Amino acid sequence: MLISVFPMLSVYGYQAYNHYERDESLYIHRPDAALSTAENILRLLRPDMKYSELEARVLDIALVLHMEHGGGNNSTFTTRVVTSSGSDTYSVIAAALSSLKGPKHGGANIKVVEMMANIKKHVKDINDEEKVKDYLARMLNKEVFDKSGLIYGMGHAVYSISDPRAVIFKSFVERLALEKGRKEDFRLYSMIERLAPQVIAERRNIYKGVSANVDFYSGFVYSMLDIPLELYTPIFAMARIVGWSAHRLEELINADKIIRPAYKSVMKERTYKDLKEREN
Repeated sequence: MLISVFPMLSVYGYQAYNHYERDESLYIHRPDAALSTAENILRLLRPDMKYSELEARVLDIALVLHMEHGGGNNSTFTTRVVTSSGSDTYSVIAAALSSLKGPKHGGANIKVVEMMANIKKHVKDINDEEKVKDYLARMLNKEVFDKSGLIYGMGHAVYSISDPRAVIFKSFVERLALEKGRKEDFRLYSMIERLAPQVIAERRNIYKGVSANVDFYSGFVYSMLDIPLELYTPIFAMARIVGWSAHRLEELINADKIIRPAYKSVMKERTYKDLKEREN
């Protein structure tokens, strides 16, 4: 049941927030059982309830690509750990959502969108590859944008040659960009997807390849679908709750011991000092 109502809860929650916090109009539509999850999300979100076949198709692809990604990702591992403690389903999903909220996990696509807006604002000619490449290098040097030293949407803990989810996503993104009149934005995304690995390899001297991950294009897709920024991570959750539920069931059926990862200190042993003797 939780899987089926998650999209409705997320969209209704946003509509309530938008009305009561921002004083915007309140739109509450009933879901249509004859429609897909993607179609219902767009229907519930839009005042006129209208959407194109391509819009629904692309959002459906996004949900499928985000639905499951093994047990090692942070939120799914959280699901297994909390399940192993004997906690209830709602508490487990709440814990998984807390993990997904983090900008290094479910919030990564928001950082990509913010990064791209920053590039468009500060690079005078976004068609000049050398200027774009120079700005990316400055990002790595912690000189611009959020000064984190990161190019968001690039690299993955598992994938180095390519993220297959991003490859699938991109094939639909271009079609949507043409339909939405966002061809220039798509060209910039494609340019950065090509240039960023070069800049990272030159500046960081890393031994493994770096490629665009699924977060690189997902935020762009959501913006073209007129999905508000506040729903980017909830949409991830609407999809990933399927994977969380599967892993929870597997943990309940096949395991009966609490998960307790071992941590070993790598610090050198030090002689104990009284608080008064310690340096500030």
